[in-house]
Amino acid sequence: MSIKRPLKELLAADEDAMMEDNEENGTNNTNGEGEEDWETVPSPVAEGLCVECGDQPAELSCTVCSEDFCSVCFGYLHRTGNRKSHKIVPFNKDSVKGSANGVGKVQATEINGKEETSEEKEEEEDDEESLSASIHEAKGNIASSRGDSDRPITSADLLLKIKEHSKYIPMRLNSEERKLLRLLEAALNVSEYTDKVDILLYSSKAKRMIAQLKEMCSILAGLVVATNMQAGQSLFEDKEFSENAEWFQDVFEIGRRYKIMNPEKMRDSFGKLMYMIMDSRLPEVKDSMEFDLYKPLKTVFGYLHHKGGLSMLDDELVLQATVEINPDNKSRANIQADIRRKEKAIEVLARKYSAGTSLTKEDIRQCLYSIGDYHAYLRANRYPVEQMIKMLTERFDANQIHKQFSLGISYGKDGARLSHNHERQYHYVHQSLTLWSQIMRDMFMLWTLADNDLLSENNRYRLADTGQGLNRIKPCPQVSRAMHNIIRRSQERTGQWIGSSVVHLGDHTVPNALFFLDKYLQVPRILTPVFIAVSNMDRIARDPYVHEWISSQFGSVEDLKTTILCDFFRHAFDGSGADNFYDAGSCIDGRLTSAWNWANTISKKPYYKKFLVSGFTGFNGTDGF
Repeated sequence: MSIKRPLKELLAADEDAMMEDNEENGTNNTNGEGEEDWETVPSPVAEGLCVECGDQPAELSCTVCSEDFCSVCFGYLHRTGNRKSHKIVPFNKDSVKGSANGVGKVQATEINGKEETSEEKEEEEDDEESLSASIHEAKGNIASSRGDSDRPITSADLLLKIKEHSKYIPMRLNSEERKLLRLLEAALNVSEYTDKVDILLYSSKAKRMIAQLKEMCSILAGLVVATNMQAGQSLFEDKEFSENAEWFQDVFEIGRRYKIMNPEKMRDSFGKLMYMIMDSRLPEVKDSMEFDLYKPLKTVFGYLHHKGGLSMLDDELVLQATVEINPDNKSRANIQADIRRKEKAIEVLARKYSAGTSLTKEDIRQCLYSIGDYHAYLRANRYPVEQMIKMLTERFDANQIHKQFSLGISYGKDGARLSHNHERQYHYVHQSLTLWSQIMRDMFMLWTLADNDLLSENNRYRLADTGQGLNRIKPCPQVSRAMHNIIRRSQERTGQWIGSSVVHLGDHTVPNALFFLDKYLQVPRILTPVFIAVSNMDRIARDPYVHEWISSQFGSVEDLKTTILCDFFRHAFDGSGADNFYDAGSCIDGRLTSAWNWANTISKKPYYKKFLVSGFTGFNGTDGF
């Protein structure tokens, strides 16, 4: 049986054995001065570099550690423990030069902002001048995202359009509003409102509405109490729902505002939310509950106007502060420089317009971030449409017919419901894509108008069977006027119009504005995967086996791309979107329905496997095909 030995004894024995081995082998682990050199002595870090990593320029100085760090190393070393409370100052490059002469003096302020030096004040005054040179590039990026890059446009024109569109841009949610959003989503997920209200029964529908709305308010109140007991007690203890009407209205307004900025979210519950607000505004329901759930949307324009900061939207720096950072064909250094310029512009505007108004710096940042979200939305949703128009005009000619890639379609052939020759189909596709591009640009305005039409007290809805189940049919006068203006602008851009210009709104085809919104939110979902697949063909064809596979079936990569586009431009616009067998779907809504039908048959196309290889996952995100 072996005897257990203490750890110190084992370590001492190992050290003695190692020394004996070194003596036998003639090796010596000491340096020339007789000192042990078991670890490499680190070389001194050059002045002006981070003391931790040694290869990045110093950005921050710790007054307690008396060392200089880059922002990454500082955040890692000072994230916990006593170091978390260390005070920091911006790294002063001039002090490095001065220290070499023995006269260095650090002139910096603490980041918490208690003091300011004259150097920082001068930097603040020069910020606006240093950003003026980059506004031209920002102006081009914004014009590109808006689809106005094909014609010269001035900064004043862009600012005027931003100011006009800010009336429809919802404010980004802050942290407290996001907590309320989570409560609302949880309550909507367990609610069965439409299942119990939108049914045909002989019992009083108003009573069912009131009961379900009170149940929804009770669920929200219970969730608040479960989340925060003190907040729940202050809101609901010994109080009626009507006494907290403003709180309920805020919660439902937050849900509507969030949906506009994130159309892919709340797809299953947003209809219930809108129908609850719609029913709460009915006179018989409102009188019984003593309040309704409606509150106007909080927009950037309305918020700035209320706070007295509307003049900020006339400042040219807004272009730099709200531009989307486009990483295409840019190095990492250039992208980081763009981000720094954007953040600097935001801070300059926040500092400039928080003085003399009731706006705080955080309020101004929130407004600018909201406008920035709008520009990002435009690029993500309108850019694919504009690129498809570009592919149409570059690969096809209205006056020249290619035998293999003709766009002509015939009634009854391959499911087509229209008969167009090559030239007519080219113009029909071009004007349809142009119309969708205009709709994507004005989507926030259409959201606001649809919200007004849905929740208007002037017109009541009626529950009817539209052939797709029971639906609420309600007139959409504001959306209808806006759509006819968009059609007129599209006609001016294309120079002609082929097919019907009828807009179905408030009828059995499109029962209400909610259906209208859901229909046109599908445009980028259909076009983006097609655009990405065609754009990725050159990349995947770099593999010799894939290139041989493509060449053996389609001849070349370019022929494959033209085949995909030709099939899309023919059968995604072939009139198969009619609502019956006798009519052709050439109306405004039928064009989009035809594209839906084409998307549903993608798995039967000869190029479908190439779609999959290019990264295609479906027309509905990751939810399947």
